Amino acid sequence: MKWLSDRKKRALQKKDVDIQRRIELIQDFDMPTVSTAIKVSKDGQYILAAGTYKPRVRCYDTYQLSLKFERCLDSDVVTFDILSDDYSKLVFLHCNRYVEFHSQHGHYYKTRIPKFGRDFSYHYPSCDLYFVGASSEVYRLNLEQGTFLNSLQTDAAENNVCDINPVHYLFATGTAEGKVECWDPRTRGRVGLLDCALSSVTEDTEVEGLPSVSALKFNGALHMAVGTSTGQILMYDLRSNRPLLVKDHHYGLPIKSIQFQDQLDLILSADSKIIKMWNKDTALGPAPRWCSFLDNLTEELEENPETTVYDDYKFVTRKDLDNLGLAHLIGSPLLRAYMHGFFMDIRLYHKVKTMANPFAYDEYRKDKIRQKIEETRAQRVQIKKLPKVNKQLAIKLIEEEEEADQRTLKKKKGKNLPNILSDDRFKVMFENPDYQVDEASEEFRLLNPIVSKVNEKRKKQLRKLECELAPEQKEEEEPEGKPSDAESSESSDDDKGWVEEVRKQRKLMYFEERAKRQERKEKAREDRRTSLEPKFFEIKAGEEFRSFKDAARKQKLQKTTLEDRLKFEEKSGTLNVSDATVGSKQLTFKLKKVRFASPLLPCCILECLFFTPCA
Repeated sequence: MKWLSDRKKRALQKKDVDIQRRIELIQDFDMPTVSTAIKVSKDGQYILAAGTYKPRVRCYDTYQLSLKFERCLDSDVVTFDILSDDYSKLVFLHCNRYVEFHSQHGHYYKTRIPKFGRDFSYHYPSCDLYFVGASSEVYRLNLEQGTFLNSLQTDAAENNVCDINPVHYLFATGTAEGKVECWDPRTRGRVGLLDCALSSVTEDTEVEGLPSVSALKFNGALHMAVGTSTGQILMYDLRSNRPLLVKDHHYGLPIKSIQFQDQLDLILSADSKIIKMWNKDTALGPAPRWCSFLDNLTEELEENPETTVYDDYKFVTRKDLDNLGLAHLIGSPLLRAYMHGFFMDIRLYHKVKTMANPFAYDEYRKDKIRQKIEETRAQRVQIKKLPKVNKQLAIKLIEEEEEADQRTLKKKKGKNLPNILSDDRFKVMFENPDYQVDEASEEFRLLNPIVSKVNEKRKKQLRKLECELAPEQKEEEEPEGKPSDAESSESSDDDKGWVEEVRKQRKLMYFEERAKRQERKEKAREDRRTSLEPKFFEIKAGEEFRSFKDAARKQKLQKTTLEDRLKFEEKSGTLNVSDATVGSKQLTFKLKKVRFASPLLPCCILECLFFTPCA
């Protein structure tokens, strides 16, 4: 998780329950890329690991639970060993035939062996290092004298691994031919030979090629474990040439390492895929002395265990059994009754399910794709109606989004493109009228043909790509009369098309602008003509015209109330109001006869008004 920032790590630790339950015993207990070998010192205080990249060795202090030091090397380490009780004396076997010695302060000495080495062992009584590799010889290097001794000549073409018994110091080497040769370091002679390749093949095992020895480990004075390149582990008693026990990893991968755990009587074997512990009792036992507090931590984690019922079983109902055709198994040991259904082995369920519905995986895959698309849609901003601003642009974006979703359903892996409608950064563009796209502007009209042609070209390329990815499509012969460079000609035609469209828009805009200028000139000329001509006014029938001022006063008088008008007429003498009997009113009008010279005015105007108020 080095590529994650500290803030993301903390956020991930808060959300992920599995990460919260993890216990980091030693800080920075890792390698940048891969670790090739790991050893523990005899006193149990230091853990050393070699890895890459860059080639390096790291030492961890179990008392401090942290990294003590790190040293970079010139080449990759094949294997290494700790010669002292602590980290003060180290030996490294490199991939370029070099053997490098380190002391407490760092690099001490470097030498070279004749052939590429694969493994080595240290013989404590004589201070000899035994190297095996791409050679039939076993090279011996005496650390007390500082010289190479006479080599041990084996019958094998190459030797892969070696080990020395910690009790009687018997040296054993595993060959590429699947044999184990045992040598006595005192007499430098071979004392035994085991054919492990023949013994590893049993009735239940299937091997490809000749099994070679890939791992070797002694346990006590009489027992030895041998791992083969085909994934078998053979347990031997040195007093017999036949294995006591043969175990198989069932992966066909070479066994990388074999270790013994004497306290719990466990045998640990590892290949590149799994690690197996060979024992009936699978308990891990107490924690080591340097991390005894681990017991308390594990007890706290077990206070709230997540218990599950029948993890290796599948719950099915009677209807499910009928659909699978397994109703006849009811009452047999293969079905275990539970509540309203049955529990059956998960492996049997998957096998029968595959036979009953061979297309279940395709349906499951389509449902997952559809579910992912629905999840992405739910995260978007749901627009029930089009925005008030830039409606045409919103419709275009929605259509492109629907087309992208349809293409995602057809492809195996779809990449979700960002949507402008759901992005808050562009929200103002669909709300503020100032961002309204002016389709009548010159810039839009000149740019719109280019954008339309680019969209058509992009859609054409997408359709072409989908046709190429279709598995059922077959290669068709080139039509007669069509040149081989048809695609290039089509692309050039597209470019010519939008250029012609831009030219057409420019010409249309020129004619429209000229028509507008001509219209403005005509309107200005008409305004000048009407301003110079005299104006005539017509008086309505029944109106009296004396002067423009009198007409204005008459018009103002018509807007007043009836009471004000009667008072005005009474003052002017044209109206006389008197009281009559029975509480009524009598109004007397004087008629006037007016003659006008204008033929548009009437010769006489008669105005009468009868007013009789209620009693």
